[in-house]
Amino acid sequence: MDRLIINGKRCLKGEVKVQGAKNAVLPILAASILSKGKCTLMNSPALSDVSVASDILEFLGCDVQFSHNTVTVDSSGADKYIIPATLMEKMRSSVMFLGAVISRFRKAVITQPGGCDLGSRPIDIHIKALRQLGVEIQEEQGIILCFCDEIKPCKITLDFPSVGATENVMLASCISKGTTVLVNAAREPEIVDLQNFVNAMGGKISGAGTNEIVIEGVKELKGCTYCVMPDRIATATYLCACALCGGEIALKGAAYEHIKSVTDVLIYSGCDIKTYGNDVIVLKSQGKLSAKPLIETAVYPGFPTDAQPVITACMCCAEGKSVVRENIFSDRFRYCSQLKKMGADINIVGTGAFINGTESLFGADVEAMELRGGAALVLAGLKAEGKTTVTNVNYIDRGYEKIEKVFSGLGADIRRETDEG
Repeated sequence: MDRLIINGKRCLKGEVKVQGAKNAVLPILAASILSKGKCTLMNSPALSDVSVASDILEFLGCDVQFSHNTVTVDSSGADKYIIPATLMEKMRSSVMFLGAVISRFRKAVITQPGGCDLGSRPIDIHIKALRQLGVEIQEEQGIILCFCDEIKPCKITLDFPSVGATENVMLASCISKGTTVLVNAAREPEIVDLQNFVNAMGGKISGAGTNEIVIEGVKELKGCTYCVMPDRIATATYLCACALCGGEIALKGAAYEHIKSVTDVLIYSGCDIKTYGNDVIVLKSQGKLSAKPLIETAVYPGFPTDAQPVITACMCCAEGKSVVRENIFSDRFRYCSQLKKMGADINIVGTGAFINGTESLFGADVEAMELRGGAALVLAGLKAEGKTTVTNVNYIDRGYEKIEKVFSGLGADIRRETDEG
């Protein structure tokens, strides 16, 4: 079991090349099975979740190669439509394969997806939308069986702008006879990236980034080469780390417009942020932040729930009081018990974290319980006095490519230890 050892109280300085987006590459990998040829995905991050997605594709009969942040998927040999529980349970995004597999084979068998435990995250919205497309779905003891003669294009209005349901409808209906209109669609940048990838394969999707997406069905899709968008949550994480610790960092290959809700908070708290060209963000911080009275997560373009833990870590050391309210996931504050071990004055009441900023944190042995909360503990360790040990690093590896090397390159004292045997 890996752990991170951090000796804190160091300013951060240097440059970071932002990794490709985890939440974009996973549905794009699922979409690659729709082509009966070869797809090459550049700027793909080397993450454990990408490995799981690759394992699923290989199980389905695809040939997958990964080298130097480039994934090549040859789906011409895909011949299976069943994804076993051993693969489904490894990550939440595995449900993304449902729409793609149905589109390719007109049938699919999966189990309930796994991933980080953040409270109730039912896939009822996915199932309801797929049924509207003419897919017959049976649920038996955690197994979901889907089949249809053909996709029946229609107008679908989602009960909630779910990212996953939006992506599943796009993938299920992009090869069909007719036009599907999706209303109350998720607007996240990753949805736009999926649209652009499908269109690069010959699809006809428009409207991604708005609340109405139009999917004009095509007869078939072909292989293509595509570059995955930058990871906006990794971008937010590194900006928050510098804001918290002080110093100056430049993020290259970033997309400022994707994280404006985060940078607005950091600027309010006293950071200086500038952009250069279309893909460079520079942040300067004295390491002394002012508390933002209220931060609330919301669907895009609101404050992202995935960036909530790292901004909470910042507020724990900001001067004044703040409330961070979580409106997306019911159990996202579990990591706060670990921050309290480090001296954070934070109390959870319902959906809110009530924080009294403290001048400093102190090192402790803490445990990552999920991906983004684990990243928050790393940031707290970088700020804290003394040594912090973060265990369960496997959660962090799901979304950050060699996080210890990134921070080491910025001057932090952080290393990874692995138990032998």
